[in-house]
Amino acid sequence: MKKQFAVIGLGRFGGSICRELAEQGMEVLAMDKNEDRVNEFASIATHAVIADTTDENILKSLGIRNFDHVIVAIGEDIQSSILTTLMLKEIGVNHITVKAQNDYHEKVLLKIGADYVVHPERDMGRRIAHYIVSNNILDYLELSDEYSIVEIKVNDLLAGHSLVELDVRAKYGLNIVAIKRGTEIIVSPLADDPLKKEDILIVIGADSDINRFEKKVME
Repeated sequence: MKKQFAVIGLGRFGGSICRELAEQGMEVLAMDKNEDRVNEFASIATHAVIADTTDENILKSLGIRNFDHVIVAIGEDIQSSILTTLMLKEIGVNHITVKAQNDYHEKVLLKIGADYVVHPERDMGRRIAHYIVSNNILDYLELSDEYSIVEIKVNDLLAGHSLVELDVRAKYGLNIVAIKRGTEIIVSPLADDPLKKEDILIVIGADSDINRFEKKVME
């Protein structure tokens, strides 16, 4: 069976989630107080409704409890975001993801039962900062406050050396979990296989260790 999703708030963030879920063939209920936004998604989502999601009766009438996952993507109105999340939790929604405006907002959301909190602007800002600071960092995904996965392009300094020679785990505490080589992805790469220029290392580890390795790679 297709999973059922509800997206509350159809701004840039919520709208992009709604579009992507719909393109993946999921059943999506799109909700917003703004009639124009709802009309925009009427032909994209499975259902699109104008609704004040701080009203518990409206949420119940929409059968929100039956959805597999509800995404609260309300923009600037922090009070509505918090109240909506609280209502969803009390109704018994299984999985709730909420967009936070700041760290204080996140703390409140987690306390009232949000399963996952995202900071799209902050997280994208970090990814872009890593990308523009280093010529070798191609992508950056934060796993927690201290750990990340990064894609690092092999340069002249690394090319020709094997993973055994680089000894990245011992020197930096990092794990190279895969290598992208053209269209091929090498999972669990051989330790004595020499790296090629333009290979992409998929590396996981603590941010501080990634930064140390980054600096070494850039020398």
